[in-house]
Amino acid sequence: MTEMMLRWRHAWLTHCRPKTGQAFALRGFACIILLASLAPSLTYGKELQGRLGVGYNSEFANSATQRVPGISLKYGLSRDIAIEGIVGVATTSPSNSVTAVKLFKNVFYETNLNFYFMLGGGILSANSRTGAEFLGGVGVEFFIPGIESLGFSMETGGSLDNLGGNFVLKTLGVSFLDAGIHFYF
Repeated sequence: MTEMMLRWRHAWLTHCRPKTGQAFALRGFACIILLASLAPSLTYGKELQGRLGVGYNSEFANSATQRVPGISLKYGLSRDIAIEGIVGVATTSPSNSVTAVKLFKNVFYETNLNFYFMLGGGILSANSRTGAEFLGGVGVEFFIPGIESLGFSMETGGSLDNLGGNFVLKTLGVSFLDAGIHFYF
């Protein structure tokens, strides 16, 4: 193995092993930054202008116990601006659904990373209740070298929702398992 690969392996084994919950999302975000700093020759921003990404997003919490992952379409309007539409439904009893939109503003580019600000809003239904949720924060979309069409997102920030009847402000920290994975055409 090359020295760089050994450093990546060591960094993964000592700092990036998966944990649960929000700590995992924040730790994953830190690991991406750590790995990017160890391999500066691999870091250029990804050009997503005019490209359509198809994937999923389960960031909007339409239930405290069960999230409904939504099918997601993400489109790069320009080098710096992207938009994402999310639609999801579960036909459980009672049914759950999510319809949402997110806007992204890229602010910093690394080799296989795009750092961005994001804002989002959606209409949610869960347990026979309907409400709205608003998100805001920062995030990163990571592309594995050699597989440049596949983007993994991680985000942190805050959310405001009224699904329970009153508005609740919460901190937000989500790994690629919730913020989404997209394949770009």
